[in-house]
Order: sequence, then C-alpha cells, then structure tokens
Amino acid sequence: MSVFDGKRLPVTTFKLDVDRMRRGWYSDKYFYNIVAILTALARQGYRFGGTCPELSDIGVDISRVDTGNIEVEMQWFTRRRPFSVAVGVDKALAILKECTGYYDEEGRFVSTFDRMEVSAVHDGVLAPYAGDPMNVFPVIKVQGRYRDFAMLETPTLGALTRGSRIATNVYEVLEAADGKAILFFPARFDAYEVQAADGYAYQIAVQAYNAHRNESLSPFISTDAQGDWWGGAGGGTVAHAAIACFLGDTAETMMAFASIVPPEIPRIALVDFKNDCIGESLKVMHRMFHHFMELVAANRMEEARRYKLYGIRPDTSGNLRDFGLEPSGDAREDCGVSPRLVFALRESIDRAWESWNLPPEWVNVAKIWCQEIKIAVTGGFTPERIREFEERGVPADIYGVGSYLLSDCARCGTSNDYTADVARVKINDHWYDMAKVGRRSCDNPRLQRINAGDLR
Repeated sequence: MSVFDGKRLPVTTFKLDVDRMRRGWYSDKYFYNIVAILTALARQGYRFGGTCPELSDIGVDISRVDTGNIEVEMQWFTRRRPFSVAVGVDKALAILKECTGYYDEEGRFVSTFDRMEVSAVHDGVLAPYAGDPMNVFPVIKVQGRYRDFAMLETPTLGALTRGSRIATNVYEVLEAADGKAILFFPARFDAYEVQAADGYAYQIAVQAYNAHRNESLSPFISTDAQGDWWGGAGGGTVAHAAIACFLGDTAETMMAFASIVPPEIPRIALVDFKNDCIGESLKVMHRMFHHFMELVAANRMEEARRYKLYGIRPDTSGNLRDFGLEPSGDAREDCGVSPRLVFALRESIDRAWESWNLPPEWVNVAKIWCQEIKIAVTGGFTPERIREFEERGVPADIYGVGSYLLSDCARCGTSNDYTADVARVKINDHWYDMAKVGRRSCDNPRLQRINAGDLR
C-alpha cells in the first residue's frame, strides 16, 4: 500500500474506466493528436527528415530514425517546494499497466506494458523539489515506445497531483499541530467520487508524519468512503442539524446520542448552536456527569461508560463573537473559534464540578472527569492558524481541518502540480538526451523496477 509496508494497492482498487482511458477520453487532445500522427507515420514507414544539430554534431546518424515507433524516457516529478508527500503513484502505475498499448487494425487492444521499463517510488515517499527543474526527484520513470503511453500523461499526472496535494497539505497541518490529532473534514467541499482517494492520501500523510517524527497518531476520517482503500471507517458525533431536531437543546441531543450510539464512539459535543459555547458546554457536562454518577452508584458500569464526555467542539462562525466573551475591540480575538474563546472554555470546563454540590466522595471523580474532556476546534483552520494557536499555548487538543486540505499552495511560491517530461530518446540502441531547454534526465535511487506481476 505504501513505503511503510512495501506493498502496492491492487489495480482493481481504482475502478478505472479502462476502455475510454485507452481511447483518450480523459486525455488532453494534443496527446491524442500525437498518437494519431506517430501511428500514421509508422504505417507509412516514415524516417526522420529533419535536422538535429545536438545529435548530428556528435556523430549520431539520425537519417534512419523510425519516428513513428520512437522510444523515449519520460519522468514524472513534483513542482511543490520544498517537497511533496508522493501519493497517487500506485494509481498512475495502474493506469499505465491497464492502458499502455495500441489498437490493431481489427480494433483489438494490444497491451505493451510488459515491453516497457517502468520504475517508481512507493506512495508515502517525501519527494523534494528546490525550485530547479534541472534537478528533480522523479517518482516514476518509463522507457518505451512513446505512442503506446502518450495519452496517459494527463490521467497519471492528475492522479499524482491530487493525491500528493492532499497528502502534503495534511502533512503541513500535522507539523503545525506538533503531534496533536487532525480530523479530516473536507468531504463536504468536493465531489463524493473522490472521497476514497482523498482519504487514502490523508492516511498516507499521517503515516509519513509518524515515521519522520517518531509519533503514533491515528487517522480520523468522517466518512466510510474515505477509508475504502485502506480499511478505515468514518467517525463522528452530532451535527448542527441534529441539534435542531432536538429544538436547539444540545444537552438533550447528547443524552440521546449517548444512550443509543455504541460507547466506543467518542462523545464530542458540538456546542455553538446558540452561540454560547461555555453555557452549552456546562449544560451538557452537568446532564451527562450526573447520569454517569447515578449509573456508577447503581453499579451499572457498562452503561455508565456511555456518559463519559470525550470532548467539546466549538465551531463558531468567523463573523460572530461568542455570547460568553466580552468584546475586546479586536475582531481576531473576538470572532469565531478564537484563542480567547478556547482559553475561556478550558477554564470553565476544568472548574465546572465546583458548582455541582457533590457528595464528598464524588468530588475528585468529578474533577478528573472534567479535566479529561478535550477541546476539538474547527472552522477555517490552516497551518498558519494552527501554528499561532500552538505558539500561544491555546489549550486546543484536536484540530478539525476541511477545505484547506483541498487547496493549492500559492504561498509556497509554486503549485502542487506534477510534470511529466520526455528527457531522452533511444536511437540505434543508445539513449541520448532530448529534453526541452531547462529540463534533463534525473536519477532517483529510490525508484524501484516495476513488473506487471507487482501490480495485482
């Protein structure tokens, strides 16, 4: 599945539209055109009739080059600085395996994948890029007849670009959070068809972060589809719409949730429905703890587990100041899920037990019950905002991140794009440099030779 287990995703994972992909349905038209041209020239027996001083000046005989059947070396590489978490390699390889070839005169597809030399890294490798396209880190290299795979440049680049963009964004967020959990919340911001691939990219990024930082974070996804390729399952608690079904009573909503949903699902209360995060948190805590206490007193321990509150989630809109905060005159401090709000929440949560008029034997239990409640913050979080929270010591325990994880990386000074270039051509059984100005063939010691048998 990745560099972390040395396996690759089976080709069937991707549910490729093979027939149309082979015919160029998903390819930029100029690739279709060059395949048509090269195929026609091969049938005509055409031989190169132009000039190439770069080769003729060094004594290479180019007069008999079979252009229609020319073999090339192509390399795929990232252009995101300072690196990309490479994801989409397995999908790109699946596309190459299933769609490399040509249609014969009877309209039958002839696969030529096994005639090519293909090498690739594993998903999860950190692919560096310093901004110099003359020195790149290829994640895939192919040597073979160009017209057999020319139309696959578009879909393979798309697979690499999207997967790596999401994985690298996740990695950035994890670094900013400095070891705290990140909830993967972008499903609502894109087409449902991409959830499986996106969730896989997120999971690979978590593994990459753990490997490079010696951490043991777990992935947290919000839909089952996001876990399709790696066996994960979506998790979650309540939405604002659920609270509306309970007529705006957040505490009643959580009591119903706790009574019905299996106890292994963390109880995280969404507390901004009435724009009073502190007040709603205290109501939820009071209801849940007192029922917890009653069940424990009745020795119904398994049922009591249902009423252990795992966390509080403020999700205040960025244009609102929470009811519990006095205005400071600074919109950044007043509105949305601000540092001020999270500090105030933490203090209120930790001290909630003091007003519960508890029997002496329950005081310490209640104190610990309150202090163990985590704060999960959501709503417009980016690496910069998370880093600010961490630098200020804001007591957020979990960050939920959504649309940023799908975003491009303009502030990186470049994009998330991958590029594929022809770097060399084969003439008379020898390879010669043949890249556009500003490009060249580059080595990568992490490339591994790929055979059809490696791609089940």
